[in-house]
Amino acid sequence: MTLSPQSFVEHALATSTADDCIALVRDTTSANLRWANNTLTTNGVMHGVDVTVISFVRSAAGTAAGSVTGTATDLAGVTALAESADRAARASTAAEDAADLVADATSADWDDAPVPTDVHVYDALAPALGEAFGRADAAGRILYGFVNHEMTTTYLGSTTGLRLRHVQPTGHFGCTGKPTDLSTSAWVGGATRDFTDVDPLAFDAELERRLGWAQRKVDLPAGRYDTILPPSAVADLMIDAYWYAGARVAHEGQSVYSNRAGGTRVGEQIASAGVHLFSDPGHAPIQCAPFNVASQSGNETSVFDNGLPLGRTDWIRDGVLTSLLQTRHSAAMTDLPVTPGIDNLVLSVDSASGTEADLVAGTERGLLLTCLWYIREVDPQSLLLTGLTRDGVYLIEGGEITGAVNNFRFNDSPVDLLRRFSHASETVPSFSREWGDDYFSRTATPALRVPDFNMSSVSQAQ
Repeated sequence: MTLSPQSFVEHALATSTADDCIALVRDTTSANLRWANNTLTTNGVMHGVDVTVISFVRSAAGTAAGSVTGTATDLAGVTALAESADRAARASTAAEDAADLVADATSADWDDAPVPTDVHVYDALAPALGEAFGRADAAGRILYGFVNHEMTTTYLGSTTGLRLRHVQPTGHFGCTGKPTDLSTSAWVGGATRDFTDVDPLAFDAELERRLGWAQRKVDLPAGRYDTILPPSAVADLMIDAYWYAGARVAHEGQSVYSNRAGGTRVGEQIASAGVHLFSDPGHAPIQCAPFNVASQSGNETSVFDNGLPLGRTDWIRDGVLTSLLQTRHSAAMTDLPVTPGIDNLVLSVDSASGTEADLVAGTERGLLLTCLWYIREVDPQSLLLTGLTRDGVYLIEGGEITGAVNNFRFNDSPVDLLRRFSHASETVPSFSREWGDDYFSRTATPALRVPDFNMSSVSQAQ
């Protein structure tokens, strides 16, 4: 007999001998295709069930929590996780983030089965991909790439009455094109919910165009350049700006969002007027869970906050820092509203319109990037980041692309860029090359033109 995720939740709650318990079950299926040298090479479908049990034990000193996560295929496995969580809670000291658990919230679809995916999600894509392979072969291009689609159904239950369910589709594609001599490369990629909006012929055509740009090579030195960051590269940087926006860390003076006189910079103008950075569980097409899910506690998350309802949260509104990533515990410390993290991010600029191509057309001399990679924090006080350009840096002259230039290492701050940019395009669904594959794929961003983006050194990366 196949056991349901709901039965795992109920069994964990019934098995635990702690004062309270939360059970979190994620049922995930994924389907993928991979290709190289204009040929499909591998495909696969995977299924897994992850179970997290969080036990809470009260004493005169406070409430201790213990969290254990593992895979489970039967009730015996769930029992083992619940017993381990109970032991962990009893061995722990009182949690500083202790709070009353969220109670009495039930999703209307709680009893529904998990929603799976399979290779049929590629029924329309696969034939078009074959046609793209043929076109690339005929033109002397080689395509390498990967598509992945996941369906994760989350079940969150508690001894205080939570019974919440959410279905999350997550898909992405990436394709790199090279000429047969492998002298250069170009990349396109994106996020999707179901692959009905992914056209291999279109992305092959874009790769063909970009490889054509690279037929002329120009070497440039390090320096500050008028640079167009496409939506992908903007997503790369804005995710870092979001991830480092923890309220507690800012309150303690350790981040770019810290007020040097003490506390946070909430209420301060940190970006140009008209800039908005926000998250919204209902924002199409990057919808995400409308309730908080936390497997463990940290500076920006709390297991006590599981099940808190989530709505639109403005992190920056009209250039003003409005909110930071908050648990109920950090909100009490900072005297700010409770604003938990949300699994999507949108950057928009008032009155912005047009496309990346329009920004190119308006640039006399500058650079167009493709994407960024190996991004790392250098200085938390300014959120100075470093990283490398990847798979195409193109020279703009007289509003046209006239060639490809060498790669660079950059050093710049995404927070400072929101103050310094000169032009923005319309906001569109985007995909971070650096973070989208495994961590954060639901973004919508514009292209930004930055008049003085800091290319700190020439990179030999190919």
